[in-house]
Amino acid sequence: MSTDLKIQLKDVHKGFGPKKVLQGIDLEVPKGQSVVIIGGSGTGKSVMLKCILGILNPDQGEIFVDGEDVTKFSSRARKKTLAKFGMLFQGAALFDSLPVWENVAFGLIQGKGMNRKDAQEIAIEKLRRVGLGADVGNLSPAELSGGMQKRVGLARAIATEPEIIFFDEPTTGLDPIMADVINDLIVECVKDLGATTLSITHDMASARKIADRIAMLYHGKIIWDGAKDEIDSSGNDHVDQFIHGRAQGPIEMELLKL
Repeated sequence: MSTDLKIQLKDVHKGFGPKKVLQGIDLEVPKGQSVVIIGGSGTGKSVMLKCILGILNPDQGEIFVDGEDVTKFSSRARKKTLAKFGMLFQGAALFDSLPVWENVAFGLIQGKGMNRKDAQEIAIEKLRRVGLGADVGNLSPAELSGGMQKRVGLARAIATEPEIIFFDEPTTGLDPIMADVINDLIVECVKDLGATTLSITHDMASARKIADRIAMLYHGKIIWDGAKDEIDSSGNDHVDQFIHGRAQGPIEMELLKL
């Protein structure tokens, strides 16, 4: 594997009983690049992400992170690789029982063993980075709006200054203005860190804002992959239908056959 690739998937398959979700994924994510995977609900985007994270084991294929096949890792080696990752979960996925600052500092305290005082200082700084004041740090997640929760989730994702950040539907549930604010923050924070990012979304406005490259997942395979500026002239009818949100097209036709 080329040393300039941070993540690489080769012929990755994953199924659940008779349902074949991933059917031969091939994907390359170069170091420092932002790659966005688009596709409709149920196309396997989250399953692919879980396979990279090691939450799920693929049935077949190889997944490389920094040139090492993580599917063959021991639990200790996997934990070391996980330390390279940051993650913004769909819905932010904050811990209700912890104050905001401790949510942000979770990876520092639990993952890196940092003392609470130093971790809190970093958490407050990361909250500031996403436009939230120090006073927010003492609130509970339940006291925050959806947009503020997403900002806290982003602060947590960047708190450990990870090499790789995963974004799972980062704008879901947000109004268009707040979604654009989150997209801008993602671009700025990733640029500051120099991180490699892999995102999954069905929000084309978000994909166009945060991506260097876009790939479309359909029926368990990548059916198009290219620079974001090329997607409007992809020449692929499935991609064209999806990015323009058209009811008519090959995707609808195949749904009618089910």
